[in-house]
Amino acid sequence: MTRATITGWGKCVPPVVLSNFDLEQVMDTSDEWIHTRSGIKERRISHVETSDMAAVAAQHAIAAAGLDPLDIDMLFVATCTPDRLIPSCAAMVQAKIGAHNAGTLDMNAACTGFIYGLSAATGLIAAGVAKKVVVVGAEKLTAFLNLDERTTGVLFGDGAGAVVIEATDDPDEGILAMELGSDGRMTELLTVTHTGTEYPNDALLYEERTIYMQGREIFRNAVVKMGESAANVLEAAGLNLDDVDLLIPHQANVRIIDATAKRMKLNPEQVYVNIASYGNTSAATIPIALTEAMEEERISAGDVIVFVAFGGGLTWGGTAVRWGSRTTPIAHSDAALPPTDRTGLELLAARPRI
Repeated sequence: MTRATITGWGKCVPPVVLSNFDLEQVMDTSDEWIHTRSGIKERRISHVETSDMAAVAAQHAIAAAGLDPLDIDMLFVATCTPDRLIPSCAAMVQAKIGAHNAGTLDMNAACTGFIYGLSAATGLIAAGVAKKVVVVGAEKLTAFLNLDERTTGVLFGDGAGAVVIEATDDPDEGILAMELGSDGRMTELLTVTHTGTEYPNDALLYEERTIYMQGREIFRNAVVKMGESAANVLEAAGLNLDDVDLLIPHQANVRIIDATAKRMKLNPEQVYVNIASYGNTSAATIPIALTEAMEEERISAGDVIVFVAFGGGLTWGGTAVRWGSRTTPIAHSDAALPPTDRTGLELLAARPRI
């Protein structure tokens, strides 16, 4: 049976840091308040657009897999912050990396978008439609921060991560099981209003086009659904919690991560956490974390890895993966974002106001 396996990985985190101390200067908050409630110390703020970050991450993943961009059959970009509504962010990324033989598609499942992308890639490979697929999670969420709302305005950051998924006949590796879920009855718990056809003629201030979240309800649902998804994909793969070598959860809040790990009875060494450095980068959190786990040699051949995420929609999902034999990149890319001399606060202030 043809399986899908991860053969390449890469990330792009903007060079400019927006620290908690920076945010203290522009909103009613403090480093202690932010860190104790979320685990976040800083996040990155991008001076370029979502497609630029996505392109860099994709190039690193393609190089790690030892492929040429022309080898790619399909390119998915999971994002809720595309450069434009038309064309897709994926089409823009395709042009920037030269993957001219690939089909392109965006998908918006908010923070669960990367797992939705993995599912789509796995399905195409299992059906024989594609052999090599790139899945990118990329977000520029700082564009929608509400600096008057300290419970949400401190949580989000920018970045991108990517993987290459390839077909394999090896029964001892690859994506073993997946679960996707959604409950549209809870759309208003996490949303950005005034951004689509609901308000086509409104001349609204930028502050009205910002992230709104009911944090307590999101927390409760996230812990339950991520824990359930992890258990379900392990059961579907014929595994149990004792088989998990590393959990890579969506990096939304360290309290959610800790509660999910406790629900799964995992010790800290079995859970990858990097939220302190990046905040919540939505669809980008898992591929960024996976890339850093590979760089830190936290993943070995044959390890069982579980991805779980929860996001707006409300959406959730899980993936169980048995890692293949290779844990180092075949090649490296020199792709990088252009430099900037602006500070985090300067970039924050430069956001459009209407």
